[in-house]
Amino acid sequence: MLGDQRAVVTEVGAGLRSYRVGGDDVLDGYPAGSMSASGRGQVLAPWPNRLEDGSYELDGRRHQLPLSEPATHTAIHGLVRWARWTIGRRDESSVFLEHVLYPQPGYPFTVALSLEYALSDGGLAVHSSATNVGEGACLFGSGAHPYLTVGTATVDSNELCVPADTVLRSDERGLPVERLAVDGTEFDFRASRPIGPTVLDNAFGDLRRGADGLARVGLRAPESGRAVTLWLDEAFAMVMVFTGDTLPDVNRRSLAIEPMTCPPNAFRTGEALRLEPGAATAAAWGIAPEPIVRSG
Repeated sequence: MLGDQRAVVTEVGAGLRSYRVGGDDVLDGYPAGSMSASGRGQVLAPWPNRLEDGSYELDGRRHQLPLSEPATHTAIHGLVRWARWTIGRRDESSVFLEHVLYPQPGYPFTVALSLEYALSDGGLAVHSSATNVGEGACLFGSGAHPYLTVGTATVDSNELCVPADTVLRSDERGLPVERLAVDGTEFDFRASRPIGPTVLDNAFGDLRRGADGLARVGLRAPESGRAVTLWLDEAFAMVMVFTGDTLPDVNRRSLAIEPMTCPPNAFRTGEALRLEPGAATAAAWGIAPEPIVRSG
């Protein structure tokens, strides 16, 4: 807690279960004692999104992961969503968690992971790191899966700003098939505008960033005056935006804005980070709620 901000982080998966500011939900989370549904608040590592057929090659060796999404014959969202993390230092406004991802079928590598969630006057910041503590090189990517809300029944009237010049078009399995310029398409949200009926389940890239290196995705509800910004640092090359139309428990009531260090299927395409033994990587993202603006 910090002032009127309250965030709840879980030991299982080190996920963000809820985030409230001034009594309002900023995150479309889930109640205590319940299982995270539809990826709510989860940490996605060592890869975000889908991996085609759950298989990939590294240094001439083929690896086969369990198909965690059988309907699309893919492995989805990594290996740590249901793992128990260890809580390290903590105080009223921050918590530090750690987990060692040990070798297993399809991912025979050892990676030490850490996460820090911290509240400040500027909102919630999430800092993560990954270190290859094994003997051989590994592939690594990460992401997060928060669903943001500005208090409306659906996101249709919400104004969205995604400062991205390109978008990935995916096939029926949710795997990207081409990268397109957003110019002249329904996916051009570089200037804030209502989402309307647009169905979003797309990764956006070539992000425009400020002088501080941060890209900022904004969501605003004109009728309520509520707004929220999700920021991501330069380690996150892409951001996934998902209206949840196919999920009965979401169905456009909130918007998943997912920072990702690499695109979907990156283990297959070569766009995931290669970590040599002893090498480490770090990334940061956060949520900055804006004060409610009342009209009249």
